[in-house]
Amino acid sequence: MSNQIRVRFAPSPTGHLHMGNVRTALFNYLFAKKHNGSFILRIEDTDFDRVKKEYEDSILEDLKWLGLNWDEGTDCGGDYGPYRQSERINLYREHADRLLNEGKAYQCFCSPEELERKRKESLSKGLPPRYDGKCCNLSREEIVSYEQKGIKPSIRFKVETGLIEFEDMVRGKMTFKGSDIGDFVILRSDGVAAYNFAVTVDDALMKITHVIRGEDHLSNTPRQILLNQAMGFDIPEFAHLSMILGYDRTLLSKRHGAASLKELKGEGYLSEAVINYLSLLGWSNPPLPPFTKGGRGGIREIMPLNDIIKNISIERVSKSPAVFDIKKLKWINSHYIRNKDIAELTELAHPFLTKAGISVDTVDKNWLYKVVDTIRDNIETLSEIDKYARIFFDEIIKIDSENLEILKDNTVVEVLKSLKDRIEKEENITEEIADKIILYIKEKANIKGKKLMMPIRIALTGKTEGPELKKIMSVLRKDEMIKRINLAQKPIANT
Repeated sequence: MSNQIRVRFAPSPTGHLHMGNVRTALFNYLFAKKHNGSFILRIEDTDFDRVKKEYEDSILEDLKWLGLNWDEGTDCGGDYGPYRQSERINLYREHADRLLNEGKAYQCFCSPEELERKRKESLSKGLPPRYDGKCCNLSREEIVSYEQKGIKPSIRFKVETGLIEFEDMVRGKMTFKGSDIGDFVILRSDGVAAYNFAVTVDDALMKITHVIRGEDHLSNTPRQILLNQAMGFDIPEFAHLSMILGYDRTLLSKRHGAASLKELKGEGYLSEAVINYLSLLGWSNPPLPPFTKGGRGGIREIMPLNDIIKNISIERVSKSPAVFDIKKLKWINSHYIRNKDIAELTELAHPFLTKAGISVDTVDKNWLYKVVDTIRDNIETLSEIDKYARIFFDEIIKIDSENLEILKDNTVVEVLKSLKDRIEKEENITEEIADKIILYIKEKANIKGKKLMMPIRIALTGKTEGPELKKIMSVLRKDEMIKRINLAQKPIANT
């Protein structure tokens, strides 16, 4: 086996990347980077009825968005291509013929209907469904007879009884019985390679050293080991990651907050947050050093990519299913929103503002940076940004009936009058000056707490909560604040 670590992510473009796919790709990428290895992207596109080009494009786009750049693949080539299974059909046929010639496989003429009937019979008897070997020892005459009838055979691999054992990097020693597997199809009657056969040939010819994938592939591993042995290939190391479940411990779905990466992107999660969260999902990451920021309960939960690569260990991945916690992902995402370079964050926020009907194309860039910077502490995803962005873009601030009642308090007249007077006197309102204005009103009107802050916030924003008032006042134009205060004073004058 090659001394250089070589791993692969091999999605089937029959849908968008879901969280399990993304986690698998991520762990392969991290493992390769930690060991200075190669990360290969292979497209398994032989399910011709379900494969779509749009899904393949989506997968590549998602991986690039995450920053999981591959060293070899369909778009950049490499020494072991082609990297698309539909372009490797002849290779599979060649290796299947070799197994036939060596007596390690045989032609099977059983019809799908016959096989389905036998499968149901086995299940009804409480037995694992396995092929009964009907075509294993056909005579030459019988084979010719089937061929003359126009029946195209599949090719089955002969499985010897006995134990198949391997050491899984996550689960330890695994043992399977060959008698439970039975002879399995490696090449279908239409000439398309079966999954286990194509994967085994591809991994061997691409010199894959470690196969890191979901535990749903665990039952495929003994078949692939047998095929490797029969063809004289090196057997890679295997690591089967635990499944990702929802909060109710059922298979992860849309109702748990995310089914696909596309949905998370659409909600405004940052790629760094998704990588951070999924990297540590179901993994015993190192405990926090004393007084380290970015953790809860003594466990470090905020880790930049370089730290994740340095600390990642497949052996520390839990055997138990990982539970997807959308609240924790939001918490991590809010951290990255708060700490993102403001120019980059503003660019990422642009499509979310546009989608909300807020036009920012003609707005002064530096002012827009201030708006986004003011809002960022109050949101967990970028899709929430319009909730507070409207404070700065709406020409008329709407005050609902409940908040109007707050403005009718007899102390509000003095608060808003003093606020307007001080704003009119200032040339440029910074956060520091805004603090001084609020302190002045507090002392002049002898009011503090909610009775002071709430009327000011409602008058300027129409809301009772949001970003810090001093930040809002430093971003809003002076004439805009005066206009809003005048509008807020009208209901008071009418009482």
